[in-house]
Amino acid sequence: MIKNYLKIAWRNLVKHKLYSAIKIGGFAFSVAACVLITLFIRHEISYDGSYPDSDRLYRAVMSINDAKGDPREGTSFMAPFAPTMKANFPEIEHAGRLLPNPLFGAGSNQVSRADNPESLHEDGIVYADQELLNALQLPMLQGDPQHALDEPNTVVLTATKAGKYFPVGNPVGKVIYLNDNKEKPYTIKGVLEDIPSNSHLYGFDFFLSLAGEPFYPGEQTNWLATNYVTYFKVKPGTDLNQLAKKMVSSVMDTYYIPALQGAGMQVAIARVKSAKLIFQPVSDIHLHSHEIADYDVTTRNSGDIRFVWLFGGVAGFILLIACVNFINLSTAKSASRAKEIGLRKVVGSYRSGLIRQFLTESTLYSLLSIALGVLLAWVSLPLFNQLANKQLVFPWDNLWLAPIIGLSVIIIGLLSGLYPAFYLSGFKPVQVLKGQLSRGAKNPLLRNGLVVFQFTTSIILIVGTLIINNQMQFILNKKIGFDKDQVMVIQGTHTLGDQVQTLKEELKKLPEVQHVTVGDYLPVQMGGVKRNGNPIWNEGRINEDVAAQGQFWEVDDDYLPTLGIQLIDGRNFNKELASDADAAIINQRMAKLLNLENPVGKRITNGGKNMLVIGVVEDFNFESMRDEVGGVVLALGNSPTMMAVKLNGQHMAESIAGISALWKEFSPNQAIRFTFLDESYAAMYEGVQRTGTIFTCFAVLAIMIACLGLFGLAAFTTEQRTKEIGIRKVLGASVTGIVQLLSKDFIRLVLFALVIASPIAWWAMNQWLQDFAYRIEIRWWVFVLAGSAAVLIALLTVSYQAVKAAVANPVESLRDE
Repeated sequence: MIKNYLKIAWRNLVKHKLYSAIKIGGFAFSVAACVLITLFIRHEISYDGSYPDSDRLYRAVMSINDAKGDPREGTSFMAPFAPTMKANFPEIEHAGRLLPNPLFGAGSNQVSRADNPESLHEDGIVYADQELLNALQLPMLQGDPQHALDEPNTVVLTATKAGKYFPVGNPVGKVIYLNDNKEKPYTIKGVLEDIPSNSHLYGFDFFLSLAGEPFYPGEQTNWLATNYVTYFKVKPGTDLNQLAKKMVSSVMDTYYIPALQGAGMQVAIARVKSAKLIFQPVSDIHLHSHEIADYDVTTRNSGDIRFVWLFGGVAGFILLIACVNFINLSTAKSASRAKEIGLRKVVGSYRSGLIRQFLTESTLYSLLSIALGVLLAWVSLPLFNQLANKQLVFPWDNLWLAPIIGLSVIIIGLLSGLYPAFYLSGFKPVQVLKGQLSRGAKNPLLRNGLVVFQFTTSIILIVGTLIINNQMQFILNKKIGFDKDQVMVIQGTHTLGDQVQTLKEELKKLPEVQHVTVGDYLPVQMGGVKRNGNPIWNEGRINEDVAAQGQFWEVDDDYLPTLGIQLIDGRNFNKELASDADAAIINQRMAKLLNLENPVGKRITNGGKNMLVIGVVEDFNFESMRDEVGGVVLALGNSPTMMAVKLNGQHMAESIAGISALWKEFSPNQAIRFTFLDESYAAMYEGVQRTGTIFTCFAVLAIMIACLGLFGLAAFTTEQRTKEIGIRKVLGASVTGIVQLLSKDFIRLVLFALVIASPIAWWAMNQWLQDFAYRIEIRWWVFVLAGSAAVLIALLTVSYQAVKAAVANPVESLRDE
């Protein structure tokens, strides 16, 4: 019987080529999308699960209420926090520290071998202690994993970097320099396996030892400076809630509050008493850190669990739309198979046999669709990797792949074919053979409902695509308070030592150069750019006021003109005035935080240093627009890692060549590295843009699959009404009138879908926009445009069949009887 079922199923598939192509094609595209999204989700949820005893590994997160009373979570802790907690609490097996902050020399550096003057740029440099290696148990290929970072000036690097600098022999014991600093050589003590791409530490390749001298006097015993990311490995059976309460109580009562009292910051004590310590599982870091302030960028490539759910939902909807096509076309074609079913029942077929026949047909469609879909997914994976910025591979060699595909064929085949099977097998042979049954054309309620579902989903996706793209255009074109165009950023200038200022003066002599500033604090997020967090008070108010938290940036006197930041009050720095060494320029936000109506001439305090405010600048966005502009204090200082050059933009190629030649004179062993500020600004939103692009692609795919189904239904409806159309034409109906007749029902369904989709889309996109402090308003025209697009798409899809039927010769449709 199975052989007979398959033979009949194949005959029906070949006989109705158009409908078969629509069913299989729609299914195949939806399966391809689902496979790609599944690979993406599988990679996202696999992060940080490979560490030994990963269920006992946690990252410390501190939650403290801000001045408004809202909780704020962050990962930065004091230097003595980890060793003190391990010493005081036996439940802690290991307490490791990570310091990726560029303020202390992590991040971007020039690396060279001791026996080779050539210097190469590296981004993945981070400080760590031996306890971190003990906690994470990163696989080490060479060296002693228990003592690799015990000593000062030692480094552990990944296998790829070891092979890059020491392609022959064992690199353990060899020496490298950072930034040509021969006074501080680093000895290689170990080689790690490459950090996998599904680790939140991916991208870190050089782990420098934290053992040895502090970064500044008293740094390792300072309970007020928070710069370290802390990891804990707890002993089995530890009650994390109780441990967190004991630890935060110990930190606050024994160390932090006394430190605040010693610094005269009495007013801050009440706020920090709300502090809570959170043990975040390491496996949650990648997907559950979007609300955690992570100034040390250990989650710089982090994902978002909401996007995982979003893409999972999109995949589900796409598959549902394809199933809807199958059900719609199967029930629509019921009239054409009614006599077949009637005859089968008359000659003795049972309903159960007919159900098995139709389920066999749907399973065959499922098999062909999934086979084609998997092939499409495999072919499309490189493009998807490029869009998603991933390195996914197709799991051909995984043992679970074949069973999953087989199970999917059966499940999808059964689910999509179940309703048509019971529906078709329920026809009564007497009615069928008398010609009284034409249910395919006269029972459209379910079919219409499914079409409405398809286009409701499609319109929601169209609205989402429009709003995401509008938000991105708003961000990229919004007035941001500084000039990002034609600004060239040269990196690694600190390796020039005392020649930095000389290079700056030489660059200013070039005719295409307008301004040059030396500084690491640029208003974009990019490798090497520094950030900090500092408490700022009005002078003499430390004991009375809660500090205004803000950035404290060391810049030079050319910073404002180079970046086009506008002074709205006061003056710029003057390096010729000795008094400007204690001067400050603040932004409008900082003035508001300090409650200063006329800031110029007032004095403020930062870390015990009093400064005179000489100017106020317009607020400028220096972080993502997901957050409001923060307070900034600018002060004259030396931060020489980067140099920003404002060009006139007339002869860009010649400008770059001239600057590169001048760099070569100053640093013959180091290639110039530069980017442009507008490119770095756009790169800040690559993740959101990438999400929008992927979302748009899947939205187009969903609409395309829905249109395939609509095309099939239009073809079937036209076929069912062939004689009616012929009669109408004989009686004088015009082509336009017939097209309108055949199209109006479908257009009515799309308009009904628009009514349902609009509130759902508005709610969903309003929730998405909540992540941005600066966002667009959802306008009515978005829904009109989405609805118009859906109507136009439906009209174009249906009109082909309608016009084809309308222009046909009526003699052909009327003469067969």
